[in-house]
Amino acid sequence: MAEDHFQRLARLLDLEAEAEKQETIRSLEKLSPAEAESSGNSLINLVIHEEDSGLGGKILLTFGKRNENLSLPWSRIGNGSPVILSEEGLHDKDAPSWRGIVSRAHKDTIQVAFTQWPESDSDKPTFRLDRSTDEISRQRQRLALETARGAKGTRLSILRDVLLGKQNPVFNKIEFPNPFNKKLNDSQNLAVAFALSAEDVAIIHGPPGTGKTTTLIELMRQIVRNDQTVLAVAASNLAVDNILERLIDAGESAIRLGHPARVSPALREHTLDELAEIHPDMRLARKLTRDAHSLRNQASKYFRIKPDPNLRHSLREEAKQLLNEASQIEDAVTERIISNAKIICATATGLDSDFFTRRKFDWCIMDEASQSVEPSAWIPVQYANRLVLAGDHFQLPPTVISPEATRGGFNISLMERLLNINSELSRKLNVQYRMHQDIMNFSSDVFYEKSLQADETVRTALLSDLPQVTSSPLTDSPIHFIDTAGASYDEEQEPDGDSRLNPLEAELVIRKVNELLACGLSSDQIAIISPYSAQVKYLREKIKHLEIEIDSVDGFQGREKEAVVVSLVRSNREGEVGFLADTRRMNVALTRARRKLIVIGDSATITSHGFYQRLVEYFESIWAYHSVWEE
Repeated sequence: MAEDHFQRLARLLDLEAEAEKQETIRSLEKLSPAEAESSGNSLINLVIHEEDSGLGGKILLTFGKRNENLSLPWSRIGNGSPVILSEEGLHDKDAPSWRGIVSRAHKDTIQVAFTQWPESDSDKPTFRLDRSTDEISRQRQRLALETARGAKGTRLSILRDVLLGKQNPVFNKIEFPNPFNKKLNDSQNLAVAFALSAEDVAIIHGPPGTGKTTTLIELMRQIVRNDQTVLAVAASNLAVDNILERLIDAGESAIRLGHPARVSPALREHTLDELAEIHPDMRLARKLTRDAHSLRNQASKYFRIKPDPNLRHSLREEAKQLLNEASQIEDAVTERIISNAKIICATATGLDSDFFTRRKFDWCIMDEASQSVEPSAWIPVQYANRLVLAGDHFQLPPTVISPEATRGGFNISLMERLLNINSELSRKLNVQYRMHQDIMNFSSDVFYEKSLQADETVRTALLSDLPQVTSSPLTDSPIHFIDTAGASYDEEQEPDGDSRLNPLEAELVIRKVNELLACGLSSDQIAIISPYSAQVKYLREKIKHLEIEIDSVDGFQGREKEAVVVSLVRSNREGEVGFLADTRRMNVALTRARRKLIVIGDSATITSHGFYQRLVEYFESIWAYHSVWEE
């Protein structure tokens, strides 16, 4: 049974990898180099400006335009982006390429970290950078599946059988812990106690605004109080940084793994790279690396007289040997730092097995567990004795682009699968601290069995309660739905893609934003969300207030603002809702606002779907419904 399960996951993982690869190939093959650069997915005509070294034997190369007077164009390639470097002018399909991670992006230059040197036989080569899929994380997922599948007679084999439903989870009786945070509510304290009682696995279900991260921080502090260790992971770097920042604020010591480019600048002093860099033993490693670079430079020099054909090769081999010695020193330093840490924070797919071959954590706490495909969850599971999953399976599911993989259930997270097997594994948080009760109630009714309660601090909070905001019909109510039915606000397909936009609806969005600004809201208190990337792009081009955040639903997960405007886009005679049918994403969009939620859409189109029929009826019941003709 276990073998069948892991084989299936591995097959679905391969299907998803192939789908991502084909999508990248299609987007690049149909574009010329200049068009690829204009799309934001490539940078062309680059030369190496500087060479440096980083932790773990990383080679840091800084690229800029061959014409040094030119800045780099706008690009989706930023800090932390996986990229592929290739030499321009080589048309052979077997021409070499090198994978790297962007470590620093500036106006004129971009620095990329590689694990191997880009070799070129040209004296003055030019290069191209293309955004890439993250194959390293995919390899780690495959290896984790194989490890879990083959485990015998180990703690991992027992945990695996529990997670597959072949063995019942064990819970121990414990004394209710004395909380560090005296402000926790009853559901949060009960969730912490429940998790601590788990011998194998427990789930903390955190609906929007219910203080899930606050609860996890308390849990980790209780674990450390018991002289146990924690591996804290999440699906996104933003979530990991949030956990680390909250731990530091609580006075706990934690180390952040991962590429520094993917870590918030304010937290980089807590990264493994920074801590290793100040270790005394690293001086020798740095000297060896500098000597290796010197040899590399000699090998790359132009010689007037043709040198011995073996000279370049021998210089490069000697440089590799020095880099290997430096790497051994770095490995010893990092192993000592990690072995002494009580709490390690990282993304689940960012865990390098080289760091953990001899390390076992007492607990793995996984935030955003409902947003990760199951293979990624098995990476940290293999390094821990107990597992706590935290998230909300009624919000964003894992992102999967392969239809075949989706049909195979690849978009079902480990957390959601476990809840389908045994609902008793979970404790739900039920007091939310984010939004007005009217903003909360629809999601509470539809997704959470009417179990959510608004804390007194937010229950009736309106925009007009803010000191700088003037009273108006817009600021004196928590929800405003504007129905564009019958006004010919027709959707359009974007010219160069499959996404949708609605220009007239976008203009209405802008008018409502301007009304909010006129009432005294600052631009950084407002967000605009749309499920459609083309509408997001259109609005970003039209709105000049840079502090107003405009993003997709996925991009705004875990975030909140005082006022949120949601643009639904779809307006057609056929009643096709398309992407809106993913109601979990809409649950996210509807629960980002603290004091004011404005939703704009065509009721004649969206109410063909039962969820939106119920939503419009709810808006009508609380007197939040308005026709566009009234606006």
